[in-house]
Amino acid sequence: ILLVGGATGLIGDPKPTSERPMISKEEVEHNFKGLKKQAEEIFGFEVVNNFDWTKDINVIDFLRDYGKYFNVGYMLGKDKVRSRMESGITYAEFSYMILQALDFMYLYEHRNCVLQVAGSDQWGNITSGIELIRKKLGKEAYGMVMPLVTDSNGVKFGKTEGNALWLDKNKTSSYQLYQYLINLEDNMIISYLKMLTFLSKEEILELEKKNHEHPELREAHKALAREIITDLHGKESYDKAVMMSEALFTGKFNNLSKEEILELFNGYDKIKVMSNKNIVDFLICMGVSTSKREAREFITGNAISINGEKITDIEYTISDKDFIENKYIIIRRGKKNYYIGEME
Repeated sequence: ILLVGGATGLIGDPKPTSERPMISKEEVEHNFKGLKKQAEEIFGFEVVNNFDWTKDINVIDFLRDYGKYFNVGYMLGKDKVRSRMESGITYAEFSYMILQALDFMYLYEHRNCVLQVAGSDQWGNITSGIELIRKKLGKEAYGMVMPLVTDSNGVKFGKTEGNALWLDKNKTSSYQLYQYLINLEDNMIISYLKMLTFLSKEEILELEKKNHEHPELREAHKALAREIITDLHGKESYDKAVMMSEALFTGKFNNLSKEEILELFNGYDKIKVMSNKNIVDFLICMGVSTSKREAREFITGNAISINGEKITDIEYTISDKDFIENKYIIIRRGKKNYYIGEME
């Protein structure tokens, strides 16, 4: 059972450093629907929303039925609360653990849920639920936590930290995910293979050996990308991400669709241009060069390619055939400077 916090999301789990910004009920509901759809499609989990059993509890019942079981000294002893005592913590954040404990007890009573599993930062909230079940129901419940997925600096991944990777491929595309994963730090890649894939111990040890002997091949990184993207988006999306990455590496783009070009060069300005123009004038129009002399130097110096094909003739004329699907033209200057033209 995957629990989504439609109620607790309106309060916000205390951060170690500062209070989370409040978000609207409409935004929380939107987030719940998105998470529910993703979890059901990818993992096949049943998804529940704690807003369903929290919304009708009035403040008197909350204090009598749940608050009375929590000693303030016990609550102050929790790591997240203790870390905020100097900077200050609001009563809303302080009471968050009671709401999460209520969730565990509700699911224990109504769904026979005896084990709560979460990231290690949720240990205090889980044990609060175990205590509530023990005190109020006289029953035993259990908790299990796992290490958080963090970067090499120990910062966890998430939208609060500004480094979120979304499961939804409309928010983080397969190509973006592929690029991110194959460029991860070498010292983290084996840990991620262990945590995020279903590869065997032997397979991971072999990749670790290859990564140590030939780090330039990035075989461990590519295996991580293959496993994660295939699991989340499917093999077809993974193959497409590899094809797009290879196109960027080789500079050959003629086999890409308009949609793939837009995705590949997301964030680049698309410059409106027309065909039937001399290459020298065209480079100036595209902003590749600032003068005809400079444009000629780029061309004769073997620095210019169109859709992956080198252009060395200063008399070359840009025609409709140079536009991919009659829409986009990709100019590369040198190895890393790209300019995207869009047919007017």
